[in-house]
Amino acid sequence: MSTWRARIDAIDQILLVLLNERSRSANEIGHIKKQHKLPIYVPEREKTVLGNVLKNNSGPLEDDAVRRLFERIIDETRSLERRKYQNLD
Repeated sequence: MSTWRARIDAIDQILLVLLNERSRSANEIGHIKKQHKLPIYVPEREKTVLGNVLKNNSGPLEDDAVRRLFERIIDETRSLERRKYQNLD
């Protein structure tokens, strides 16, 4: 069991690196949105992102679980963008 737990710990570290990389990319997009006076929230883009991940979901996580996870990731990323760029002019 310790081997499997170590594997999960290693995967968690990779997930963390990827989530932070995703957030940095979203921050860059937020900066561009601010420069061009575009809204932070773009529902069509969120639908596209969710559609892409669901289309590529090969399990064992069910689509509803994947949707909830990515909705949370998107929500946290959007909050980060708002905090960073809402008061910049």
